[in-house]
Amino acid sequence: MRALTWQGKRDVRLETVPDPKIEEPTDAIIRVTSSGLCGSDLHLYEVLTPFMTPGDILGHEPMGIVEEVGAAVPDLQAGDRVVVPFQIACGNCWMCLTGLPTQCETTQVSAEGMGAALFGYTRLYGAVPGAQAEYLRVPQAQYGPTKVPEGPSDDRFLYLSDVLPTAWQAVAYAGVPKGGSVAVLGLGPIGDMACRVARAQGAGRVFGVDLVPERLRRAEQRGVETFDLRSFDDEKELVTAIRDRTDGRGPDAVIDAVGTEAHGSAAARMVQNASALLPRKLSGPMAERFSVDRLAALHTAIELVRRGGTISVTGVYGGMADPMPMLTLFDKQIQMHMGQANVRRWSDEIIPYLTDEDPLGVDDFATHHVPLTEAPHAYDMFQKKQDGAVKVVFRP
Repeated sequence: MRALTWQGKRDVRLETVPDPKIEEPTDAIIRVTSSGLCGSDLHLYEVLTPFMTPGDILGHEPMGIVEEVGAAVPDLQAGDRVVVPFQIACGNCWMCLTGLPTQCETTQVSAEGMGAALFGYTRLYGAVPGAQAEYLRVPQAQYGPTKVPEGPSDDRFLYLSDVLPTAWQAVAYAGVPKGGSVAVLGLGPIGDMACRVARAQGAGRVFGVDLVPERLRRAEQRGVETFDLRSFDDEKELVTAIRDRTDGRGPDAVIDAVGTEAHGSAAARMVQNASALLPRKLSGPMAERFSVDRLAALHTAIELVRRGGTISVTGVYGGMADPMPMLTLFDKQIQMHMGQANVRRWSDEIIPYLTDEDPLGVDDFATHHVPLTEAPHAYDMFQKKQDGAVKVVFRP
């Protein structure tokens, strides 16, 4: 089959690799019909290279048709149309039963000290072959895949793999009171959808911050009060502008949908770039102990949120030596809630929103649909924020 493989920093290639096969009774094989390109994939493309191995198959947002199932997968059969969560979880362990499949005790990558295995996402999360491919082996298929009806386009349900539950959890963790206010930093796919979810759930005011004109326009069209980062000389001006719209206090909650590659962290960017140039035998151990993030977005969130408010972190961070303003966090009594989205925890709440009325705008959420053969160009375009790219969907 053809699959998109990681070969080095900013180097992804479409290659021919062996077809996946059933390896365990709980496996399924699906023929991928759509697969998303996620902002998290860009971290592999740019920053988290010390944890990658040439030939790793990328991608973690799949939807497709079941081709074959193992003997211990009773509820799926060939021909079923399914969407697959980005994390791999059993559904039966203590963590899964308490609503934390990202911490699944069956698939935890204990050798790396990490949580549940993920598709297409570094050795830290199991180095499981990913979904930007023609076929995908799905472990723990007795729990993960969700059957969806025939008829509507893939875009109606594809985002149940990651975008929708990640945005949904970001808003849930933010704890925005009815009629309250929330600021979303970063209007890429997750930030954009988090704004939509917050409005749908009754937030009174939703503020969106970005520096890409197309992303700002998309959010404005959905009723978001937007702020162009390029219009402010520094963080304090932005914070003041938003506080002025919230009685001088700041919003009740802030969602950081940016993560480790925040704009404006020049020193951390230099360190990240330097580590990516080291030989892999050195870069991996160095990153595990001394890696840093670009923390501009998180620091802005800490400064912006009102006293006693909540910061919800959904952007991916990977630093092990990040300095944090603990005095400010303590003094302002800020609550922080973060983590990978527990996809199946939220799926049943989200599905009623995937109606013909399409209140979250999923049907036209993607800005680009491209064949897998164009994936290397799509990564480059998305990373450089060119051509209005917000959400790219691959069609194998």
